[in-house]
Amino acid sequence: MTVKESYRRCLELTRSHYENFPVARLVPKRIQPYVAAVYAFARYADDLADEGWGEPGAPTPEERVEQLHAYEGELLAAIDGKPLKPETEWIFIAVADTIARTGAPADLFTDLLSAFKQDCIKLRYETFVDVLDYCRRSANPVGRLVLILHNHIDEQLFEWSDNICTALQLANFWQDVGVDIRKDGRIYIPEEDWEEYGVTEEMFQAETTSPELRECIKFQVKKAQVLFDEGKPLAKELPFPLSLEIRLTWLGGVTILKKIKQLDYNTLQQRPKIQKSDKLALLARALLPL
Repeated sequence: MTVKESYRRCLELTRSHYENFPVARLVPKRIQPYVAAVYAFARYADDLADEGWGEPGAPTPEERVEQLHAYEGELLAAIDGKPLKPETEWIFIAVADTIARTGAPADLFTDLLSAFKQDCIKLRYETFVDVLDYCRRSANPVGRLVLILHNHIDEQLFEWSDNICTALQLANFWQDVGVDIRKDGRIYIPEEDWEEYGVTEEMFQAETTSPELRECIKFQVKKAQVLFDEGKPLAKELPFPLSLEIRLTWLGGVTILKKIKQLDYNTLQQRPKIQKSDKLALLARALLPL
């Protein structure tokens, strides 16, 4: 497979997922192939870690980790110019070319994979520091890659991006408290905060949300909002249209936190969503300075 064909396959995948990955439509045409390669890499890895979870005949968590190990091996082989497996070469030829042309560190890709592996087997987090370390590998590399592909390489920009990406990951966790516990028994709220607020394991399985758990989720939301606030300067330091994308991303995350608050932090039973009407309002707000 040629490099051109590899990028074409990645772009086809990205365009079929525009609803979930709109940035591919907004970026300058010259870097669309690079963004598509990053998306295809992450999408395929995410499917290895999560697709069919809990269904009969699905891979075990340990088998998923082994598949991700093999996937990482293909990434390193592609970077070294070694032969690739036919079933995934369409991804790795483009990814290796993207790394070579943009200078994107391979560590950002392997960090993503380490987070995917961890998600397969780790169901509890003892401290908030542990949760932040997961976010550092699961979310922050994406923001840094977007900046690098746009040729914005600056430590201050990276720091603001990390804050926003971590906050987005946390907002998703607190949005999905009930979804995660029912799907695979995973809880991202750190156990140190359970103790602080009197939360027990049984409260996550209850039919109603206890006052203790509500207060604990409220505390998690506050921590996410602090990170959103710390990352807020990023948008105004970037040119259009990337600045618009960052504004939309920031506003979307903050809106999720507001919706959690409107539910009185009852995300064990309800999952807040951004509706179509919300999206129009967010776009209008994104056109103004934050």
